[in-house]
Amino acid sequence: MTENPLSDPSGADGLSGRPGKPTRREISDSVGDAGWRYVLGALRTSVPVPSLARGTDVAARAAAAAGDRADGSLWMDVRGDRVVLTLQSLATATVTQREIELAHRISAAVGELGLRTGPETTGQEAAGRETRSDQILEIAIDALDIAAVRPFWKAVMGYTDEASATGPEDPLVDPVGQGPAIWFQQMDAPRPQRNRIHFDVSVPHDEAPHRIRAALAAGGVLVSDSRAPAFWVLADVEGNEACVTTWQGRD
Repeated sequence: MTENPLSDPSGADGLSGRPGKPTRREISDSVGDAGWRYVLGALRTSVPVPSLARGTDVAARAAAAAGDRADGSLWMDVRGDRVVLTLQSLATATVTQREIELAHRISAAVGELGLRTGPETTGQEAAGRETRSDQILEIAIDALDIAAVRPFWKAVMGYTDEASATGPEDPLVDPVGQGPAIWFQQMDAPRPQRNRIHFDVSVPHDEAPHRIRAALAAGGVLVSDSRAPAFWVLADVEGNEACVTTWQGRD
């Protein structure tokens, strides 16, 4: 489910505006009112619940709403305080019109339970519980020879190729969807003075300003915003970098 910061702005995740393919903006606009956010090539939302039993009710209702499309598009993280729902075509690692339709169908089904879908972005009421916005984490590894280092990371992490991306320099993903995706950034020359692994934190587009302000208030520095709103490069006081990324600025 990778959409790394340096990807082709025409759409490395297949959402390039070609006929029949919704653009990132079209996807985001079509599901925002239903409480879903487009994050790193997937639709994601959360449902606050009071108990694990209630969470399983939500999961069952979401699966029923998705019907026979559930296995190919929907996965869930069910906990005692929330259910996190993700929609993405597992065959292509993209969002299609089918996932957009399922988002609305699932939100309606959740509403019938007296609950709601929402991204938990900053400013939303958290009902006294710890929360953060929906997000997806990637690890970016700088390499001089990506094809040489990729097999090591694939083996040591127990990862696999992303759907439709099996080349020697393509990203790697956790086959059970629990760990962060890994992508590789081409280096032109060795950089021993600088960290060569950084985190990409993909957040809802309306969460990014809050997350950046919080990082700066916590002692971070803004390294670059030249590619904003696709991504901002931040660093801690010792220069270790992280990127806050969104879908914007990529179509």
